[in-house]
Amino acid sequence: MRTRLADIAAQAGVSEATVSRVLNSRPGVAEDTRQAVLTALDVLGYERPSRLRRRSAGLVGLMVPELDNPIFPAFAQVIERALAHHGYTPVLCTQTPGGVTEDDYVELLLERGVSGIVFVSGLHSDSAADTSRYMRLVDRGLPVVFVNGWADGIDAPFISSDEEVAVELAIGHLASLRHRRIGLAVGPERYVPTARKIAGFRRGLAETFGVGDADPWIERSLFSVEGGQAAGGALVDRGATAVVCGSDLMALGVIRAVRQRGLSVPEDVSVVGYDDSPLVAFTDPPLTTVRQAVPAMGAAAVRALLDEIGGGRAPRTELVYRPELVVRGSTGHARDGNGPAPAPVVLRMADAAPPAVSGAAPTAPSEV
Repeated sequence: MRTRLADIAAQAGVSEATVSRVLNSRPGVAEDTRQAVLTALDVLGYERPSRLRRRSAGLVGLMVPELDNPIFPAFAQVIERALAHHGYTPVLCTQTPGGVTEDDYVELLLERGVSGIVFVSGLHSDSAADTSRYMRLVDRGLPVVFVNGWADGIDAPFISSDEEVAVELAIGHLASLRHRRIGLAVGPERYVPTARKIAGFRRGLAETFGVGDADPWIERSLFSVEGGQAAGGALVDRGATAVVCGSDLMALGVIRAVRQRGLSVPEDVSVVGYDDSPLVAFTDPPLTTVRQAVPAMGAAAVRALLDEIGGGRAPRTELVYRPELVVRGSTGHARDGNGPAPAPVVLRMADAAPPAVSGAAPTAPSEV
């Protein structure tokens, strides 16, 4: 016990006697000092005595489509941490094929009296889905926030990554490496983020190379390693020397397809992912990717939800966060014979701009 008190006292910058008074709920300790001791307990991994545990301000549902793709656990961790910091208890709801659906989870959360729900890449990102399910939640006064996706007619905050700019950043990078035959491997186009990536790809090829028809260089598949492998194989067989992917998992599949053909990354084919998922910096080769602003987006989603819970009204616009190109080892200069480098162009995503805010549904639909 003496060792533990000493550790806590050192961490909090107070005396052991002060730590003892806090742990035993004795008077004579300033509130700031008390909070410092409690924070030290948390930092050192000690469990607070039951009488000192903060009561939950309420439950908040956190809906993610899966945990296989590392980007979703990354979002969940950021959002859960922010909610816990404000006293809310997050309830993580993860869907599995053939298992509990998003609608089933919502019913369970409503039965437990949740204060609000954050949807990450939920059915709101599927343009073919019925959005009346969300309108009913809004009509009953439940605060909801949506991350990555857009649906018209829902009176709620939306937080998104700029998918179009993400692809344009990748194309600009590959063009600087003298690539001209660039392919795009993405998921089904009915998903808003995918449609936006395709729109950015078409514009990027048109502005950079003057390509009028980008469709031959677009392959739609599944959001998985296997989906990336199928799409990447088709693009490489078609002559692509570089592939931009809808997710890091798809990028790993493209790399597999390249190697199955006896080729190398990046010597023969360059590959760019999307998300900057944990560990992709340690793949072979380390993956060049476009990083979603997960910490900023997660924090914005929680701020908007807490505003709604507190009786305020968060902005009913789509808050769009600019992604960041992270260059690693999976991209390199195109081999000789791939044609001359394109004439210098000024791409609209060249400078680092702050998050953009759009007041209506994006003009071009768009993905994972």
